[in-house]
Order: sequence, then structure tokens, then C-alpha cells
Amino acid sequence: LGNLRYFEGFSGAGLDWAGSQAKRLQQEGKTAVTVARVLPGGEQVRVLGVIGVADVLREDASEVVRRLKAQGVEKVVMLTGDDRRVAHAIAGQAGVDEYFAEMLPEDKVRALKQIREQFGTVAMVGDGVNDAPALASASIGIAMGAAGTDVALETADVVLMSDDLKRIPYLIALSRKTRKTLIANISFALAMIAVLIVGILLIDLPLPLSVLGHEGGTVLVSLNGLRLLAFRGGAD
Repeated sequence: LGNLRYFEGFSGAGLDWAGSQAKRLQQEGKTAVTVARVLPGGEQVRVLGVIGVADVLREDASEVVRRLKAQGVEKVVMLTGDDRRVAHAIAGQAGVDEYFAEMLPEDKVRALKQIREQFGTVAMVGDGVNDAPALASASIGIAMGAAGTDVALETADVVLMSDDLKRIPYLIALSRKTRKTLIANISFALAMIAVLIVGILLIDLPLPLSVLGHEGGTVLVSLNGLRLLAFRGGAD
């Protein structure tokens, strides 16, 4: 089973017919899969049929793309191994800015490097074996946990424990909130230490008050960090 490129090294009856059927299916926005039997010798095949597979866009895909752009994501790109006509139809429905079609795993890596050179930091979202090399090449690799293959989950930097695309905008919003919280906590902790040092040197601040101030600051920093547990920004 494979696309027409897979059968370029073979000869045999039915290949021309399979090519015409594949072209017709692709014009309809479907991915064509040729089914053939390899004959003894391994150089000839007998075509058994052509299967047309139509990708169905997830209902929330276009909404997720819109929310990503609203969050400031500069460009959303789709990488797929599907036929160019199929990719064009899906990309139009999803509302992505650009798409790359008919890509092998190594092609996705090259495309990702090209995008990184143009835009800098790049996040890659995937769930299949073919996505693993690109996930490793991205600045941040995000794997969809519920539907992801083992190799994708092992390669990614972040694993979403569901197959819900809406978790992606939530992840970005949470990461930004976490960064702000860390900056605030570190700044507050350093300021508390500076105040305590000045107090000890200038007014001979008693040790119990110094300990209370230090540990009290630690408690406040911890409580501020725990606020992230209730964060719902970017999610429904």
C-alpha cells in the first residue's frame, strides 16, 4: 500500500489505471492509496485497487487557529504528507497561513528549520511517528497525549494529556502566566532579602524578626505560585 511515488520503481499491469484514479480522487480533495500485490522477483506488481481517503477537519480546528493568532502567534503553518490538492483544501478550512504538502519526515525537519530561520522560536504540534523528527528539531515540541505514538511522546518537550486542540492555546497562556509569576516571585524574594540585610546592618534587626521576615517571604512566594493551579486563561 502506498502513494504513486512508492510504486515508481515498479512495473506491471494497472499502474496507469491507478494513476488516473489517483488523480481523480485528488481532484476531489481525497488522498489516494494504491493497493497492489508484489509479484515474484520484487520488480513487478499487480494493482488490486485504489482507495480514496478523505480527511475530516476537526470542528474546533479553525477556532484554535484563530485563538492562537489572537494570542500573538505570528504564523501558523501546516505540515502534511498528504497530496497538495488535499492539503490546500484542508488548509483553507483551517485558516492556517501556509502549508507544506507531500512531506516525508525529513522534509518536515527541513521545513521546520526554514521556518526557524525566518521567525526564530517555533513550536511544533504532532502525534505520529512521522512527526517525531520535527518535534525534536523544534524550539518546543508538543505531543498530543491521547492519540500520540510512543516515539512522539518521548521526543516532545511537552505532552498534552488529552486530544483536545483547545489545550494548545491554554498551554501557551499558562506558560506566559508562569513566566510572569516566576519573575514576580524572584523579584519579591530578592527584595525581601535586601530589606532584611539593610535592616540588620542599619537598625540591628533582631534575629527572630529576620527569620520571620525570611520565612514569611517564602510562604508568600509559595502561595503566589499556587495561584497557577486555578489558572483558566486560554481555556473554555
